Amino acid sequence: MTAKNNQQISIGGAVVFRDNRGKRQFLVVKQKEEVGWEIPKVTVRKGESSVRAVIRMTGEQGGMTARVLEEAGRVSTTTVINGRSIPQKYYYYLMLQKAGALEIVGMGDYQWLEYGQASKKLVLKRDRDMLKGGKDVLKEWEKTHKVR
Repeated sequence: MTAKNNQQISIGGAVVFRDNRGKRQFLVVKQKEEVGWEIPKVTVRKGESSVRAVIRMTGEQGGMTARVLEEAGRVSTTTVINGRSIPQKYYYYLMLQKAGALEIVGMGDYQWLEYGQASKKLVLKRDRDMLKGGKDVLKEWEKTHKVR
């Protein structure tokens, strides 16, 4: 992880959903055995926007084409790296899976789950809050964009 000049680390989170056989499903991932289920996240590279970072991640690691619909929320926290407290800013985006991802290879274990199941599986309250934020944003987005 690299901190920017202002020593802030930016992280993009992808609240990815799809409609599969009449059911709306959200993507949850488990990167390592000792870490619980989470929303997919990526560290934003220097000179890269958080939107570009989540698009890169879903393409490179998720093997899918996904479209960013809206921002789902943002959170500020701090982390400790080498004994120093570094601010972190999380930007979560609601993303519609458009194609691909029959098998996701770069994200460890993964599951597509309906909202209730996905929310229960997520370990971090921050991720549960952002999943709910994404679901709420999607409801509003569908009203203004006449989906289906």
